[in-house]
Amino acid sequence: MTWQPISARDNPQLQRLRKLAQDGNAYRKLGSVWLEGDHLGRAALQRGLGPQLALITEEAAQQPALRELAERAPRVLVVSSALFKTVSGLESPAQIGFELALPATQDLTPGVDSVVLDRLQDAGNVGTILRSAAALGFGQVLALKGTAALWSPKVLRAGMGAHFALRLVEGLGPEDLSRLQLPLLATSSHAAQQLHQVRLPRPCAWVMGHEGQGVQPALMARCSLTLGIPQPGGEESLNVGSAAAICLYESARQRLA
Repeated sequence: MTWQPISARDNPQLQRLRKLAQDGNAYRKLGSVWLEGDHLGRAALQRGLGPQLALITEEAAQQPALRELAERAPRVLVVSSALFKTVSGLESPAQIGFELALPATQDLTPGVDSVVLDRLQDAGNVGTILRSAAALGFGQVLALKGTAALWSPKVLRAGMGAHFALRLVEGLGPEDLSRLQLPLLATSSHAAQQLHQVRLPRPCAWVMGHEGQGVQPALMARCSLTLGIPQPGGEESLNVGSAAAICLYESARQRLA
């Protein structure tokens, strides 16, 4: 394990980390991801994923807990707080971050409780759904083409470590979902049945659609069940992250009942 002080803004190692931290698609070209903050670093380590590089501020390096965490990487770069801020994509940088090799690309696994993301655009929504999936026993998330990049820094922050507990597959088309060999479920404000009125199939795959357009028609036609979410307060629709949490919870509740 080596410690390397860096003071030059244009250092090639910092330029690489800066690209990973500020370009949501850079991981696809560079083959690694940026984890900012001790929480994401610890979450990866708890799942057996060790970072290949740590970046830490001079001040944070004086804190025993953060110094010990940084030393879990084989290389540690030490910079001033001002220089760390040029790397971070956050208004309030976390003072420590990690470069982690992008987990190996996985293919979808048939017969596993899954969540399908159909062109979701908002990184916060995507990360929220990943957290709900991990918490409620849906071990696989499948992102169709047009969905926000799953390993982007914004989605990673919103996911709060859920990425490392899930099988994640990106770049799929609706036709690929036939390989799941599972009933597809979706929500609709026009559905005749409500979520709480139906015995849900298990395992299954919940389909969550684009924030404005919903589930695309070609995919909705593949769904064996469409259900409404009761909204006695009279709102027209729910945020997709909230809707996903409700649907996944109901599946988990019925499974445990």
